Amino acid sequence: MTLTPDASVSGVGAVAANLTQARHAIEREFGPTTVLQEIGPRDVGYAPNAHDAALDRAGTHDYQRWLSHVHAAAACSHPVRLIGSVSTVDATTGEITATRATADMPDGVIYKACGNRRKAVCPACAEVYRADAYQLVLAGLRGGKGIPETVSTHPAVFLTATAPSFGTVHTRRTSKTGQPLPCRPRRKPQRCPHGIDIRCNYTHDETDPALGTPFCLDCYDHEHQVVWNSQVGELFRRTRIKLNRIIERHAKAHGDKGRVRVSYGKTAEMQRRGIIHFHAILRFDGIDPDHPDEILPPPAWATVFVLAHAIREAFDGTGFTTPAHKMNPAGWDITWGDQIDIRPVHLRGNDPINNQRILAEASATGRPQSLSTEAVAGYLAKYATKSTEDTGHISRRITAETIDLYNNPATHTGRLVAAAWKLGADPDPEYRRLRRWAHTLGYGGHFFTKSQRYTTTFGRLRKARVDWTRHRAADDDPLSVETTITITELTYEGAGWRTTGDALLANTAAAKAREHRRIAAQEIASFVS
Repeated sequence: MTLTPDASVSGVGAVAANLTQARHAIEREFGPTTVLQEIGPRDVGYAPNAHDAALDRAGTHDYQRWLSHVHAAAACSHPVRLIGSVSTVDATTGEITATRATADMPDGVIYKACGNRRKAVCPACAEVYRADAYQLVLAGLRGGKGIPETVSTHPAVFLTATAPSFGTVHTRRTSKTGQPLPCRPRRKPQRCPHGIDIRCNYTHDETDPALGTPFCLDCYDHEHQVVWNSQVGELFRRTRIKLNRIIERHAKAHGDKGRVRVSYGKTAEMQRRGIIHFHAILRFDGIDPDHPDEILPPPAWATVFVLAHAIREAFDGTGFTTPAHKMNPAGWDITWGDQIDIRPVHLRGNDPINNQRILAEASATGRPQSLSTEAVAGYLAKYATKSTEDTGHISRRITAETIDLYNNPATHTGRLVAAAWKLGADPDPEYRRLRRWAHTLGYGGHFFTKSQRYTTTFGRLRKARVDWTRHRAADDDPLSVETTITITELTYEGAGWRTTGDALLANTAAAKAREHRRIAAQEIASFVS
């Protein structure tokens, strides 16, 4: 990718050379005091002539047409470039009414946002993903998006499931009142077998880089941790099966066999020590055997109290041992950690006696009595856009050519990467996949998952957004778009903006549009209030 536009991109040379006219074009679009936005971390990197390239682009005769053309992907750090044709077909007759080739469009391509969910890779696309995840979780708690509003009365809990300890690490401790406490205070030195003093009288703040790092790298069981990361999805699956059996046992005792289920939505959080935690919403639903896809209120006995105790029983009693490995013939034990936190989200409004019992238990344990649906949805959506960023390790998929760049034995994450790569040399598929996921420290699962009937899907939200955009773009009759079908014949041409100047202009346009929408929303809100 070049840093300056070629002749086909720049347009008429005489116009492009007029920098004064180009600057005026930028000022008309963005304002005289605009500071061009920085491009994303996966782009070509900022260059001294990026602003000159932006001025060259702004001085072309079709600049406004180009800016309108890239609008859909303007905020993306690394958009996908597609070439081919787009045809419009009459839905009733099957006749092709219009065809456009990308060769006739600005730059000869269609720009499509990359859609990456990771904020560290593409902040704009990650924000769209986060907003979608928020709506998914929220719909499962209060209804909407095709989910009945009666789910707001279903008992639900917020679960945090943690991993066991694989070694002593620096941590941030707080008292019951929220006051920060020293990390690992000891009066006398306490040394590990390698001679390292494993006491720490320092009170860490939330930004301390020491958080999550082991006191002794040699004592820490890095191999067990990456294996646990790779198997935690299977551990959750087995736990869910056991939970369903426990719930079915309760249902049978109340004469409701086959009429109750637990739906869930969960996110995976990569802790600073490089281990996965799960945060999940679990909700009681009723089942109509004749219409199993319907989401119905559960029976009266299915309360938050029953759900919480069933979850704890399932998590406390689930575990397994991995197949033998040449480095550990006995395999590794895969179990949950001791800290399983369960907090109510929905209390049953028509069961005051049970609600009082739940609130009394919550008060006795010092936990919040209940969490708001919005807070839970925001919490889960936040982690849906992250991966290994909090550990300080960010990389693409690691290969034999790049492994030496990351398996640093002097760092905690470096040893985790090295452990995943070393264990992944085993021919057993259970371990061979560790090399594929060495860049995520062994974890190869999705960072946001849900059961089938918990809520709507990402696909439906994306389709609704596309349909809204098409209707908005209709010039005369918005309903006319429903009588046509769009057929695309597009192939991959490349990724990224053609120049850093294009990236600066596109990202700045997107930033201005976001600011305009924010101000408009504030004005509407103040007018309504």
